[in-house]
Amino acid sequence: MSKTFFITGGGTGGHIYPAIAVADELIKNPENIVYYVGNPHNLEYSISKKKGYNFLPVNVSGMPRKFSFEFITWGIQLIGAIIKSFYYLLKYKPNMIFGTGGYVSAPILLAALLQKKTPYMLHDCDMQPGIVTRKLAPKAKIVSLAFEGAKKFIKNRNCYVNGNPLRPEFKTLDKQTAKEKLGFNNDKLLVCVMGGSQGSKSIDRAFVEIIKELSNDYGIQIIFQTGQKNYNNVINRLMNIYKDFDKDNNVKVRPYFDDMITVVKASDIVISRAGSLSLSEIFASDVAPVLIPYPFAAADHQRKNAKYVLENNACIYLEDSDTDPNSLLKILLDLYNNPEKVNELKTQSSKLANPDALKNIMEQVYRVSKYND
Repeated sequence: MSKTFFITGGGTGGHIYPAIAVADELIKNPENIVYYVGNPHNLEYSISKKKGYNFLPVNVSGMPRKFSFEFITWGIQLIGAIIKSFYYLLKYKPNMIFGTGGYVSAPILLAALLQKKTPYMLHDCDMQPGIVTRKLAPKAKIVSLAFEGAKKFIKNRNCYVNGNPLRPEFKTLDKQTAKEKLGFNNDKLLVCVMGGSQGSKSIDRAFVEIIKELSNDYGIQIIFQTGQKNYNNVINRLMNIYKDFDKDNNVKVRPYFDDMITVVKASDIVISRAGSLSLSEIFASDVAPVLIPYPFAAADHQRKNAKYVLENNACIYLEDSDTDPNSLLKILLDLYNNPEKVNELKTQSSKLANPDALKNIMEQVYRVSKYND
């Protein structure tokens, strides 16, 4: 018997990719009908359309921090998005909704809550769950979490610590194959720098200064995701420092990589922000993490995520305010000269992986979909 599923969550990769992982599993059954509910101006639109998903648009933005005229217009926008979500519920009659939190998921989840007919399941990927997850958790049929420490924020008896759902390739792709796929030498150290889907100005600004030295003096291979916004500034600066970088086989600089699975799996060391999805991908990829949490993340969740990893002896920790060319160079050369430390960090970070997260979450999704059978 065919079932209809609504998948929702967007704005950043941390909300989008767990939702995409679940959607990908659902459409493996040709009888399932999947709709992605998201903001047509966000990253979730281009990703879901590229995959051929049915997309249901809701125009909604993040809640302003202070009460103002902007807050009033936001409230009107949210009400309009909820009304549109009611229409989607009535028209498509989903068997369940799977939401990954964030403001994008709020309208359809609030509509389901008010409708009192369509069951929903929530997944939150951070050490401290976001406001949408916390407020809507009590009425969710199941709440899935990435971290044990997040349970204290959730008022729901059906709460499971699954980890983040990752695409199956994280299990099947090996490091040597990933390096060869990207054109890198398997015998050389490969450092990946990524600031999340939006990039990171402070990391990009510091790292661009040391690329030439790392490659020319130490033979370190580099894959550098700058983010779209920072790409031109990085390239302009790099041209001043190292004008022949584009001829260097050790160096790949891109605004964004469509296949981040291969990028992370190929790496030996990853310099990264501490968003939960990035951490889950790191844990599943046998890499040594250098974590620089974004200091202005909501509820300081990135610092909490990174501290959790540090407490498990599974990363090098660096504050954003301490990030400069000297601090990054020192960390990387210390690791370059100490392969035992790299292997120890790889081992400890791999222990934090949840390889069965997607399998367990899918079992829960199907369980929730049966509530109205």
